[in-house]
Amino acid sequence: MNRFSFLLRDRIATTVIVLIMVCAVVFIWTSLERPEVPTFTPTVAAAAEVGTEQDARTVTVDASDSEVWRFFDFSRGSVVEAPGEEEWDIAFRRFQIIANGGRGMEGQAGATSLEDMTFESVSSVPETGYVMAERSDSVNAVLEDWYNYSFTSHLLEPKPIVYAIRTADGRYAKLEILGYYCVGVLPGCTTFRYVYQGGGGVDVISN
Repeated sequence: MNRFSFLLRDRIATTVIVLIMVCAVVFIWTSLERPEVPTFTPTVAAAAEVGTEQDARTVTVDASDSEVWRFFDFSRGSVVEAPGEEEWDIAFRRFQIIANGGRGMEGQAGATSLEDMTFESVSSVPETGYVMAERSDSVNAVLEDWYNYSFTSHLLEPKPIVYAIRTADGRYAKLEILGYYCVGVLPGCTTFRYVYQGGGGVDVISN
């Protein structure tokens, strides 16, 4: 009986060890097998006043430097360098996104998520309900959770969410994040498409 118990325990221990080894091999294999992700080339900055027109674009911001914020202004449809306190709407630094409104900010910018809606189906955005920064690090609670992170591939993937954005001067846009990687699968090229209403209304109909 004692010998049988010993053999049984030995077999169980061996089975557990084998299972652990198999799980480890599978985990390592899936970690090394990185899925294909879309990559983008940064958009050349070319700030030009949009005026009161509706503006629709797809933009890639090179925010790969973890020490530098890249500022984007919807009214000029471009990244802007060294803007004034109210001359930018959202900013990017690697995976971080902030809006120019709330604690420590001078603008009125805020964001809200439009759950269960596609980019094309959003024809207008709300006038109220926009979240502004409340923490000392100026993080916007809506925009900080824009991605899913894979522990196996270690890649970020944008969540399929459309955001309504109120700009620093109180105008409106809809925005969807499309990607995060530069050519070569290098992180920090945040790519998004948007429709901005320069006329001050809430209509953001996709063409």
